[in-house]
Order: sequence, then C-alpha cells, then structure tokens
Amino acid sequence: MLKIAIAGKPNCGKSTFFTASTLAPVEIANYPFTTIDANTGVAYLRVPCACQELGVQCDYCSNGVRFIPVGMIDVAGLVPDAHEGKGLGNQFLDHLKDADAIIHIIDGSGGTDSEGNPVDLGSHDPNEDIGFIEYEMSMWVYGILDKNWSKLQRSTQQRNFDILEAVTEALAGLKISYENIRDAERNAEIDLKVCTKEELIKFCSILVPLSKPMVVVANKADLTSEEMRSQLKDTGISFASAASELALRKAAEGKFITYLPGDPTFEIPPGSNLSDAQKKGLMAIQGVMDVLGGTGVQQAINGSVFDLLDMIVVYPVEDENKFCDGKGRVLPDAFLMKRGSTPHDLAYQVHSDIGDRFLYAVDAKTKMRIKETHELQTGDVIKIVSTK
Repeated sequence: MLKIAIAGKPNCGKSTFFTASTLAPVEIANYPFTTIDANTGVAYLRVPCACQELGVQCDYCSNGVRFIPVGMIDVAGLVPDAHEGKGLGNQFLDHLKDADAIIHIIDGSGGTDSEGNPVDLGSHDPNEDIGFIEYEMSMWVYGILDKNWSKLQRSTQQRNFDILEAVTEALAGLKISYENIRDAERNAEIDLKVCTKEELIKFCSILVPLSKPMVVVANKADLTSEEMRSQLKDTGISFASAASELALRKAAEGKFITYLPGDPTFEIPPGSNLSDAQKKGLMAIQGVMDVLGGTGVQQAINGSVFDLLDMIVVYPVEDENKFCDGKGRVLPDAFLMKRGSTPHDLAYQVHSDIGDRFLYAVDAKTKMRIKETHELQTGDVIKIVSTK
C-alpha cells in the first residue's frame, strides 16, 4: 500500500488533518509536540468509479465515487535545525523513511511561530515555513552518507566498484531507489566518486525531492486573512481547512448531513435535528468551502498520489462481459499503478503466479485483445489471460 506522510512544524494542524483524513483517534491540542510517536492510519483517494461509464452496478463505490485506500503517517513536528538535534531531532526524520510522498502542512493563518508556539493570528509569515522540511531531510540524508563517505570513496579504487549501488545500500530502508540516486547525480552534474562536501550536500538536496516528492498545503484556511491567502496563492501552494473537514465527517457519521469527502458542499437532510448553533457552524464551514471549492483535504490527498507520484487506477476483472471476478462481484478491485504500466505489470500486481504465466490481456471496454507492452490508462478495465 502506498504511504503518505503528513509533516510540518508543531501545532500547524497535522494531527487534525490526519484525523480528518482517517477518522483515527489521536490527541489534538494547541501546543507544540502533541505528537511524539508517529500515528498511522488509512486515508482514501477519491476517483470516479468505472461502473458509471460501463452502465453497471457495483457494490464498491458510493453514488459512482470510488474510494481507494492509502496508508497515512502523522509524524512528530519538525523545527528548523532538527538535523542538529533541535526539537525532537532525527526522531521526526526517521518516521519519514517509509513514505512515498509527503504532504507538508503549514499554518496558513500565521498564528504560530517557526517552532510552533502560538502567536497572534497573522503575525508570522507562513512563507517562511515553506522549504525548510526539504532542507532538514536533505541534511539528514547527507548525515547518513557522511558517516561512511571516506570509506566509500576509498572503495572507488576497487575494480568494478559501483558508487551508485554503494550509495543505494547506504540508504537502504529509506525507499530511495538506484534510479533516484542515478538521476540525482546526473541532475547535480557531479561525479560521486570524487565529489566534495558541498557537492554531496547539493546531491542530497536534489535526491530528497526526487525520492520523497512533496506538496505544500496551507492549513487553517478558515482562519487565514484574505490578504494572507492572496500572498500564499502566488506561491502556487494549495489550501485546506482540516478542522472543517473533520467537523463535516463527524456530522456525516452522525447522519446530521449528507457529505462525501471531496464534495464542494454538503446537504442537511429534511428533519435533521440540528441546533441553531450547529447550523450556524455548518454555514460558516460552507463559506470556507465556497472559497476553496471544498475543504481542501481530499484534494491534497489526491494530489499527492496522482500529481506527485503520477499514479493511475486500473480495474482487473475475470469476465470482460460482466466486468466481474470469478465470484460474480462487479469491479471488486481498483489498483493503483505507476503511469506507463503495462498489462503484464498488472498481472504481477494481481499475483506473482499470474504474472509468471501471463499470455495476453483483453480491454473489457472494447473486448479487444491488447499487447503485453500496451500502456494502461486510468479507468481501464482489464482481463488478464494466463496459462493454467
């Protein structure tokens, strides 16, 4: 399962964002380092279900909306110079090793300083918080490599020694691939065999966003002034109100409103037993949603997977005529795959034995046989044919 990490300085709303995304119970408080150990849960991507296009009924979506699970990690707050031990130090950074992508939460209201301490709303410039996590992560990775760098460079004298493989091994466990390291060396325009300290730091600063891509989200948008929002919008970051999303999910769970995560609005069903105060609160949330086009939480989750990681959604089936599996269940599975994946890749994702015995695939929408090397597209419904 893909894993998304929620990162940022203390007290910027990470735990609220995590709870709103997963409905997992965590401590939420208005002081730094509420989260010490990483919280883990399951969030969901929102996509249109293929059943709508096919004109069939499936039991795995809600009104034509499919939710696909992804892992989510809420890590401890990070402060500047964490790589030197400040705050919780490298404890934060270690929690990021399993992440495929990172959502960097900043306090868009300007109500907390650089270390997460509460200050007057708007008195801290959120722009100052953008970029520091990548720097801290880069210096963390540099620190790991620097411990063994002299030994690695001496090893370059050995015949057939591959410095890229050696760096990959040194960073084992961080989900950093050989291809990431190769591309970072190329983009840094250096030779790792003979690089200086400054060049190695440059290499790490390029490697981190390649291996741990990051999207920045200005949280607390419900408390952000129009002027502050305009300034942040110029940076190209997105906005969210995790507190609004959490309130909506709780209200929907209690059947006070009708709402699906990612909807631009919600409905209050007839006869809903809401107090005047609750209605007033919901109308305030609707005002935030009108500005943002929703609460921004689902948009951030989707963006981290589909934009940053460039994933597609593919539906494997056994019967291309009824779009079902061997038990008659219509579109029971929705797989996340890297763009550029082929039917053979899909076969291996279904099961390694099916991948090994792969013969060909059928596009269930057209009923046409497709090549092993055909590039799959999001929303494809594919039957895999293999030897018995």
